[in-house]
Amino acid sequence: MKRFEIAVIPGDGIGKEVVPAALEVLNAVAEVHGGISFQFESFPWSCDYYEQHGKMMPDDGLQTLQNFEAVFLGAVGDPTRVPDHISLWGLLIKIRREFQQVINIRPAKYFLGLSSPLLYPKEFDLLVVRENSEGEYSEIGGRIHKGDDEIAIQNAVFTRKGTERAMRYAFELARKRRGHVTSATKSNGIVYSMPFWDEVFKDVRKDYPDIQTTSTHIDALAAFFVTKPQVFDVVVASNLFGDILTDIGAAIMGSIGIAPAANINLNGKYPSMFEPVHGSAPDIYGLGIANPIGQIWTAKMMLDHFGYQELGQHLLDVVENVTDAAIKTKDIGGTATTREVTSEIIRRLKK
Repeated sequence: MKRFEIAVIPGDGIGKEVVPAALEVLNAVAEVHGGISFQFESFPWSCDYYEQHGKMMPDDGLQTLQNFEAVFLGAVGDPTRVPDHISLWGLLIKIRREFQQVINIRPAKYFLGLSSPLLYPKEFDLLVVRENSEGEYSEIGGRIHKGDDEIAIQNAVFTRKGTERAMRYAFELARKRRGHVTSATKSNGIVYSMPFWDEVFKDVRKDYPDIQTTSTHIDALAAFFVTKPQVFDVVVASNLFGDILTDIGAAIMGSIGIAPAANINLNGKYPSMFEPVHGSAPDIYGLGIANPIGQIWTAKMMLDHFGYQELGQHLLDVVENVTDAAIKTKDIGGTATTREVTSEIIRRLKK
């Protein structure tokens, strides 16, 4: 019996509802498999914790998390109580950066039972690999002067090491999928970092002659996500471009509430972290109507990371069958509660 020790951070708002639902599903998956189990330890780090302690997590929080095999995060933030830049950088970004989670992965696919806003979605199934440690989201820059002379400078930082490892990760994923990688660029407008990005992409693709490639400017690529998402397999993008594309990916599925994400550590020194894309939705917290699919799909990505891809795919197939049977929450056109959706997924897993 292989046991995985998972650090659980439900966070704020509906995170405290959908995370327990996903943990129930993971336990059901383990029961069905028969050869794995999960040991969960929950931590109350959140905006509630900030109001009590003046920080989003304790000083030794990262040291505590380091001992686990993965971090399973819910949703963080409640701007009515804690400014977003404090809640985000004090917990989510802190874990990403300190644990060297240099790759972010977010899938988007035509989802059975979900109404895509696209007129002809054509069963798209794509994966965005986002460089997660540098690029446009660097902390280098500053502000000087006041009034009319005020200046703000934000530096984008691209290293060959960071760029290349994101691209190689994308190519390796493409080998397991349909064999195509699209690079998101803007070298016709951003004159230093994006030509550099293109050069690294050309260098890396030489090592993958079996993979087809395309390089597309981000403005056109964003449009193509809407007009022809079915042509994409794996897309590799910088921190900012990947952030934008993955929100479009969630939107064309029909709901950002079902989109998952994985923050991957590649060197094995720290755990990876798995989180849904949706926010904490404090306005519906406690009503029992939060959509658990994003958190459950996130659990599927954690199973993939642990090497149980077939088990993860089985879980996702069951989730799609449940939505296709119109057992879904209000946000995606149904009438079911969080509890009802979760219970039906577990029932079908155990059939």
